[in-house]
Amino acid sequence: IRIVEGDHEVWPGIRVHKVGGHTAGLQIVTVETRRGTVVLTSDASHFYHNVETRQPVQIITSLPEMLTAFETIDRLAGSTKLVVAGHDPQVKDRFKEVEPGIIKIA
Repeated sequence: IRIVEGDHEVWPGIRVHKVGGHTAGLQIVTVETRRGTVVLTSDASHFYHNVETRQPVQIITSLPEMLTAFETIDRLAGSTKLVVAGHDPQVKDRFKEVEPGIIKIA
């Protein structure tokens, strides 16, 4: 285990970004791909509805951090909008299924 503070590149093309909100120190992950930057929101946005409508998740430690996290997710995803919400079953509908139960994000 390696503990990092703030934004950090953990491997070439894979970064963690501290956003907080749901829990103190919460991080999201970005992965650089040929299609663009994929943002894995973790608990920063349980469902697409949260980030798309700026509706905080049910349990938070900091409302300002959660609202800023939504802006960060949008900024990091850019125009490709390759966002994977932390707990949303819509993930399987928004990306192509390549085999039963396996989706291709990028």
